[in-house]
Amino acid sequence: MGNALAQNAPVVVENPINSGDTAWMLISSALVLFMTPGLAFFYGGLVRSRNVLNTMMMSLLLMALIGVTWTLWGYSLAFDVSTPVSEGFGKGIEKFIGGLDWMFLNNVAADKPDPIGYAGTIPHQVFMVYQMMFAIITPALISGAIVERMSFKAYFWFVLLWSTFIYSPLAHWVWGRGWLGELGALDFAGGNVVHISSGVSAVVAAWMIGPRKDFMNKPHAPHNVPYVLLGIGMLWFGWFGFNGGSALGSGALAAVAFVSTMVSTSAGGLTWAILEWVLRGKPTAVGIASGFLAGLVGITPAAGFVTPLSGVLIGSITAVCCFFAVSLRAKLQFDDSLDTYPVHGVGGTVGAILTGVFATKAVNSAGNNGLLFGNPGQLVTQIISVIATYIFAAVGTFIILKVLGAMMELRVKQSAEDQGLDINEHGEEGYGEEFAGGLSMIEE
Repeated sequence: MGNALAQNAPVVVENPINSGDTAWMLISSALVLFMTPGLAFFYGGLVRSRNVLNTMMMSLLLMALIGVTWTLWGYSLAFDVSTPVSEGFGKGIEKFIGGLDWMFLNNVAADKPDPIGYAGTIPHQVFMVYQMMFAIITPALISGAIVERMSFKAYFWFVLLWSTFIYSPLAHWVWGRGWLGELGALDFAGGNVVHISSGVSAVVAAWMIGPRKDFMNKPHAPHNVPYVLLGIGMLWFGWFGFNGGSALGSGALAAVAFVSTMVSTSAGGLTWAILEWVLRGKPTAVGIASGFLAGLVGITPAAGFVTPLSGVLIGSITAVCCFFAVSLRAKLQFDDSLDTYPVHGVGGTVGAILTGVFATKAVNSAGNNGLLFGNPGQLVTQIISVIATYIFAAVGTFIILKVLGAMMELRVKQSAEDQGLDINEHGEEGYGEEFAGGLSMIEE
């Protein structure tokens, strides 16, 4: 009788979804999305008043465009491993590009985790939307190098193609069971995928589009430093979701990443302010904001692999490197307008390499030890991953812009630069006539 009852008893299948992890990842997704309007304010304050709306639109556009394309095909190309895009390439193509089975969110469930095992305690749709926020902000970073001169139409097509053919494959290489991940490259939250890729692409774009017409003749001071400070505050706040959320759960690893993000950013801002004080006599508001950003960028690949004390060192070292990279860019008179490469490209590179120095399995058993913990090979792996990202982003961006340049004008006419891209590209102004008139006199 007892055996019969046991045989007829219902089988209880434990639901792997953890409500705490899910709640944290939903919050983190919102935090990362919040970074994009933060970037809009940060970049918008750095340009001249007649281009503020155009500059901010270059970030906000991505919230609309990539929100759709990631849903339709971007996510599948980045993270699906079940069906290669083209089996005609032969075995191994799945290490370089994702499949098509998750296009249009097919088989992306809201009530169970992804079948690959990326995040086993949260719904698949939550993992998808979290990754969407990274895909949104990454191409927006590139805009800082080509503000005040690139056609908005050309920019629209550029970021659409870049997100599809550069970002999704890179995300697959590192996070989607691709070849760099299998090689052992450590990139917790996007040193390679986000910052190096956007920084290198920014240099190529600025070079191909050319400098602003008055770049050599006039200073281009920020028109609204409070916007810059508001923007860095929003970015810093959102970055806790960017790095802390990359733990894909709400446990101890998220806590370490959160704390390391905090202290690295503080160290970056402090270091930059001290450098300005010592070398230039006065610390500036834009300077400390740049230092905060350098600290954030530097800790991004390392946040879940290093101790908070190592985070302090990473933030400080990254700020020093970015500070002198910005100075060198100015001396070379290269019009990377808002220093996208000196901060994101250099900062991401330094952070990726230092991850290979400071990483320890005591923080994250799923990672590897770095140079200081007896594994010099990890440093070599990190350098290989950096070189691969540089080559892929640079060549891919060059090809995309060459193709677009054959089909349309990449930049606006000189008269449009004089008038300002707010009016020319959008038919509106960022400020009222009286206020804008005062700003224009200051800028002349």
